[in-house]
Amino acid sequence: MKRHLHVACAIIELEGKILAAQRSAAMTLSFKWEFPGGKIEAGESPEECLVRELMEELGVTVFISAALSPATHTYPDFTVTLYPFTCRVTGGIITPHEHHALQWIEPQRMPELDWAAADLPVIGEYMALAANCENPAL
Repeated sequence: MKRHLHVACAIIELEGKILAAQRSAAMTLSFKWEFPGGKIEAGESPEECLVRELMEELGVTVFISAALSPATHTYPDFTVTLYPFTCRVTGGIITPHEHHALQWIEPQRMPELDWAAADLPVIGEYMALAANCENPAL
């Protein structure tokens, strides 16, 4: 039976752009782009996980603005359900502790990056919401 991971992820917004994180060579799905975040631990809400993971991975505190729809994807070796949230940084300086690279990108340019497949439905929902909103970054 494949393992099923539950992961909280952040669409961090700043001045009309979002933060994309590139996985490192040591990570599964090496060099794919993703929204930063991590595995939800037992007894932890997705929101609590996101706050913890962003401090560990990027050294920042965040304000969570809104939840998007959870998205499930099955890879050959495992299944992952993402719990995405839009948020903004409220403290700290973004520093990549685990990722190979970080990039601020306009929402309409997100499809140009080589994203992990699990993130694609999240991108689709985010772009649809942004298209129906005056502010391009929600």
